Amino acid sequence: MRLAPHLLIPLFLSIAPVQAAPEMRVLALFKDKAMLEIDGNRRLLVKDTPSPEGVLLISSNGLKAVVAVGGEQFTLTPQMRIGSGYKAARSREIRIVRDNSGHFRTQGTINGQPVAFLVDTGATGVAMSEPQARRLGIPFELEGKPMLTQTASGVAEAYSITLDSVSVGEIRQRNVRGVVVRGSSPTQVLLGMSFLNNLEMRNQGNLMVLIEKK
Repeated sequence: MRLAPHLLIPLFLSIAPVQAAPEMRVLALFKDKAMLEIDGNRRLLVKDTPSPEGVLLISSNGLKAVVAVGGEQFTLTPQMRIGSGYKAARSREIRIVRDNSGHFRTQGTINGQPVAFLVDTGATGVAMSEPQARRLGIPFELEGKPMLTQTASGVAEAYSITLDSVSVGEIRQRNVRGVVVRGSSPTQVLLGMSFLNNLEMRNQGNLMVLIEKK
């Protein structure tokens, strides 16, 4: 028995292929903007403006972003990778884009508290000012060891401390050497060599890649 042609139409509609989601890697997040690598192409997404691949940035605040792909919404965090299965990247690495001032800045945590880092290979430890340490609840005067340190303004009084944990992206290290400098400098927490020494660093022009050593 032959089927009438119009009876075949629902069958063809039911097996139509579903478009695969693009492969995406988060390079950097900003307020209302996100730098993503989409199917191998670097894209700077602006809020409410879709990329050529159909990825729409709904919101971004530097710590996380919400994007829409194929009618579904996903929350992204720095250095995250998603693909057709929307799984986190297996490799632990940090990709940091150089900003307009020529520096590499990224978000992370110290002892579980959010921190904005300035990557500084000239700093021996994770260095911060006295007000920054107090905001993070670090008892440097009780547990720290007094010392002198060289700063851009000269020699300054400081305290050598041990930070319980420092993390950037998926990379987390424990018992990291830190330095608390008396006064209001540095103005931003410096991500120094006590953290970076445990990573493989690759400088690719305006992109710095930090990879956790196995």
